[in-house]
Amino acid sequence: MIETKLTNKNKSVSIRRDAPTVMIGERINPTGRKEVLAALEAGDFESVRRDALAQVEAGATVLDINAGVPGADETILLEKIIREVMSVTDVPLCIDTANPKALEAALKFYEGKPLVNSVNGEEKSLEAVLPLVKEYGAAVIGLCIDSHGIPASPEERLAVAEKIIGRAAQLGIPIEDIVIDPLAMAMSADHKAGWVTLETIKLIVQEFGVNVTMGASNVSFGLPDRKYVNAAYIAMAIQAGLTCPITNPLVTEISAAVLAADMALGKDEFSMRWIKAYRKRNKGAGEKR
Repeated sequence: MIETKLTNKNKSVSIRRDAPTVMIGERINPTGRKEVLAALEAGDFESVRRDALAQVEAGATVLDINAGVPGADETILLEKIIREVMSVTDVPLCIDTANPKALEAALKFYEGKPLVNSVNGEEKSLEAVLPLVKEYGAAVIGLCIDSHGIPASPEERLAVAEKIIGRAAQLGIPIEDIVIDPLAMAMSADHKAGWVTLETIKLIVQEFGVNVTMGASNVSFGLPDRKYVNAAYIAMAIQAGLTCPITNPLVTEISAAVLAADMALGKDEFSMRWIKAYRKRNKGAGEKR
C-alpha cells in the first residue's frame, strides 16, 4: 500500500488508501473571496489565521496555501501567509503556486515535508517544478493536463499521469511522493464530466496505486444546491480511490460525507470517528441555542 507522508515541524500526516481520508482545507485562497482578497491587499492576516484554525477544528489535517493576489509580489506574500498559518497550527501544508520562484522561496524555509500544488504534463512545468520537489524532498500533486489541454477521456488522463510519474522517477522522486489529480470538472458544462473523473481515478489506482486528490467542489460549479452535489460526489470519489480531496471542511455536508464514506469502506473502527463528529456537531448546536 503506497503511503504519502507529509510533515510540519511538529506533526506528520499519512495518506493511505486503507486509512481515513485526509481532508486538505481549501479556504486559504483569495480567489473568489473578496473579503480575504481585500484583507491580504491591506496586509491584514487575521482572516488567514482564523481560516486556518477553523479548518483544522473542522477536520482538515493538511491546509492548502494560495497567495494569488493580483499585483502582489507572490514570493513575499506566500511566505508571509505560510508563516502566519504556522504561527497558529502545526498541520502540514500544501504550497499552492504556479510561480517557481515563490515555490522555491517557500520550500527553503518550510520545516518539514510539504505537498506542492502542482506540476502538470507540460514540459515547462515538469522542468520547473520537479527539480525543486527533488531538491527539497517534497511531495507533489500531478495534474492530468498537458500542452494539449485537459484530456477528454480517462485513458488520456491516465497517460498524462504516467508521464508525470515517469519523469519524476527519472529524477529519483519516489512514486509515493506523487499524488495525482484527475481533474474534477463542472458537470453543468458537460454531463459526462463527473463520470470521466471517477473512471480516471479507478484507472490511476489500478495502474499505479498512488494517492489521489482533486478540487472536489469543481464538479458542482454553476449548479444550485452545490453542497449536496459536492457531498454525494466526494463520497463516490472516495469509493473509487480518492484519498486526499482539497475541499471545504467547514461545510457540514462535505465533512459528513467524507466520514460516512470512510465508515462504509471499513476505515472507521466501531464507527468511532462518526460518533465523535456527531457529538461535536450536536454540542456546538446546543451551545448556539
